[in-house]
Parts: sequence; structure tokens; C-alpha cells
Amino acid sequence: MRKEQAETTSRVELLYAAQQRKERAFRVNVAISWIVMLAVLYALFSGDSLGLNAIKLDTPFISENIAFIAGGIGVTIYISILSIVLAILLALFAALGRLSTFPPFYAFSAFYVSLIRGTPLYLQIFFFFLALPQLGIVLPGLWAGVLALGLNYGAYMSETFRAGISSVGKGQREAAIALGMTQGQLMRRIVLPQALRFAIPPMGNDFIAMTKDSALVAATGFVHELMWRATRVGRANFRNMEALIMAAIFYWIMTLILTAVQSRIEARLAKGDR
Repeated sequence: MRKEQAETTSRVELLYAAQQRKERAFRVNVAISWIVMLAVLYALFSGDSLGLNAIKLDTPFISENIAFIAGGIGVTIYISILSIVLAILLALFAALGRLSTFPPFYAFSAFYVSLIRGTPLYLQIFFFFLALPQLGIVLPGLWAGVLALGLNYGAYMSETFRAGISSVGKGQREAAIALGMTQGQLMRRIVLPQALRFAIPPMGNDFIAMTKDSALVAATGFVHELMWRATRVGRANFRNMEALIMAAIFYWIMTLILTAVQSRIEARLAKGDR
């Protein structure tokens, strides 16, 4: 009996080791492929591409202006954080409204989601920045952008929250009520913690997308974030390609970092579920 158990354990260990080797080989091949693609991009933009037509970038311009463009990263992240906080609050409110049996609350939430999802984000930014002053409400470009981004993403995220709230089993709700919890306590202690856990991975994707969409706020001309700085120095020096490539690299790096953080969070949540 012990011999059979030992043989079974040995086979499992061998299979696990083979799987580990396969995963390592896959990661190595992916890394090599990335290196090759980055080398191709470097060759195309370095002016030295083995006889192929290449784009010669102005490296002195890049070295002189990279710090100025990078200075917009902080503003970009600031806009994204404020916007995602507003979006979460609005999404939760709209999700509760869509699940409500009170007709006015349901109608208001459904109207908000339909209106915002039915109009472009670019239009919404300019509405808050250019149209509201006709009513005597003047918002700085940054806050117009935050309000538009928050409202826009809140409408889309409301579906995620609604699904998260609906995923909480009826039995848990009935058990909480049987224990004497009020509806408010039920939401705070039982429903919302589980709904937020369900919504965290999609929220990470939305925050990454919002970080990139914050570039639209530059169109107001008064928010000195990453895109605004890139277009300013690019137009002033007729070096739009270099400026936009620098901005693209910064956005890409931010996206890679945020994606890595999101993956870590999802891994911890998955470990907690086991």
C-alpha cells in the first residue's frame, strides 16, 4: 500500500515538474519574442535598420523635452484617481437604483446610465467645460474632465456592481434578516463587501482604460497632463512624432505597471477564494 502511494506521489511530482518546465519555457519564449519586437521597433526608429527605410528621430529634442513631458504623469494619475473614486460612487448608486423596486429611483438610475452611455466622452468633457458657463457654472478644465470621466465610467461600471450585488445568494440575505439585521446592515455587512470583491478585477481594467482616456482632457487646453505637454512641445518645434512617441511610451509604462498590480490583486483574491 505504501509502495503504491509512493509511486503515485512520485508520478504527481514528475507531472508537476514537467508542467513547471513547460510554463518556464513558455515565459522564456514570450520574453524572447518581446525582445525581438522591441529590437525591430528600435531599428525602425533609429535610422540604422540594415538598409531598410527607417525613421530618424531627433534625439537631442527627445533628451531636452523628455523631462517636461514626463512632468505630466503626476497630473494624469491625479485625474485618474479622482475620476475612479467618483465613478465607483456613481456606479454603486446606479446599481442600487437599477435593483430598486422604488420606481423613481429605478427610473433615475436607468435614465442616467442610458444618457451617459449614449453620448461620447469627448462631448461630455466639452459640455462641462464649455456649455455649463452659459448657466453661470464655470468649472476648471481639470474638474470638468474629472466630472465627465467619473460620470462616464460610473455608467459603465454600474453593470459590474449590479452583477456583483445580484451574485449574493438569497439564502445569505434571508439568514441576515433572520438574525435581526436591518436592510442597511445587510447591505453594509453582507452584500457590499462581496459585491466589491466581485467588482475589483473589472474595476482594475476600468482604471487602466481611464488612465489612457484622461488624455482627452488635454483638449480643454488648460490641464497640463501628459498628452497636453506632448502636443505642446511637438507643435512648437515641429517634432510631433518624437513628442507623441515619448507620450506613448509613458502611457505604455503606466499601463504595464497598473496591469501588473491588477494581476497581483487578482491572484491574492483567487488565493483567498481557495
